Amino acid sequence: MPLGAAHRLVPEALFLDPDPAADATALKAALDRLGGFSPGVAAEPEAAAPGFGRVEVQLDGLEPLWGPDEVLVRRIGEALAGLLPGPPSAGIAGTRFGAAVAAAVAAALAGSGPSTRSGPSTRSGVSTASGVPLRIVERGADVAFLAPLSSAMLSRDPEVRARLARFGLRAIGQVAALPRSAVVARFGPEGERLHARARGEETDPFRPYLAPERMAMALPIDPPVSDVEGLRFVLHRLAAAFGDQLEARGAATARARLVLELDLAFAVEGIAPRIEIDQPLPEPTSEGLAIERLLIARLEADPPQAPVARLELEVDDVAPAAGTQLSLFTPQTGRTGRLGWQLTRLGLRFGDDRVGWMELLDTEAVLPESRWKWRRSVGGR
Repeated sequence: MPLGAAHRLVPEALFLDPDPAADATALKAALDRLGGFSPGVAAEPEAAAPGFGRVEVQLDGLEPLWGPDEVLVRRIGEALAGLLPGPPSAGIAGTRFGAAVAAAVAAALAGSGPSTRSGPSTRSGVSTASGVPLRIVERGADVAFLAPLSSAMLSRDPEVRARLARFGLRAIGQVAALPRSAVVARFGPEGERLHARARGEETDPFRPYLAPERMAMALPIDPPVSDVEGLRFVLHRLAAAFGDQLEARGAATARARLVLELDLAFAVEGIAPRIEIDQPLPEPTSEGLAIERLLIARLEADPPQAPVARLELEVDDVAPAAGTQLSLFTPQTGRTGRLGWQLTRLGLRFGDDRVGWMELLDTEAVLPESRWKWRRSVGGR
């Protein structure tokens, strides 16, 4: 809806500009908190994606640990209370689609006021667990639960919804009653998904969310070191240890964070006692030497102004390392990834605005200036 039209409809409303970064940060914090309840948590991390804001939690086998489903939902609601801008709604069903629809039904009924019921006796209806509307579909009752609901819930595609309405298929039960071949004949491959959802069948694989791992190590320096060469020896030990651990796990890191604690006993007043260097890496790596060289380049460009008494190294965004397919006839292919590291080090030494590369756009363009484009190295990347 255009902003002007929305303002005319609700002039007393407060309109906020979208902040995808803040939304993604809030969801990540919620996923990390949910990981303490269940090992199976899935969500769409991209704020611009259609499914953003929906989180799926596997509950099978958790009752001996957390109690009945209502109790677990109550605890989850309490855990998320300070992380999300408002209370979530919850749904439990036999399939992912059924659970999402149950959550939507719970939210709608909770907003209608008098029709909302609470208490353990409303297991087939809507209950409220710690302010979280909850709709539980009994095991094996997904088809009966979905049957009277609007068929528009089967797809986000407006064209598919319009076609369902044109064919007179306004309820999910009507779609489920048709032969699958008939639905596929009218809707193509999407028809198979529509019919499976209407019949209470699982259509999409569950892909658990994996929180990036963080690893940190620290070493005291006695006596404190005041030159970069002295720091190189300590940093080499930490980076090499991280490299061995990452390689043993088959993992790689995309970010390194270096913290220096300074000894200000004989330092000039006004110097901060702590220096933090947050360095994104040109590509995920498990090589400690590459991380060490990049951080040393940062220190050489801006050396500490007082002796360093403690050094802490942390690697973040640790994930399984991705393999690289090398060319059979080009021996240098494996070295092309090092260009990003060279550009990053040059940018740290001479300035990001002085380092870049040419990107070929159209080698057949008539004008020479249209054949390539100069790209700068920004932010150490």
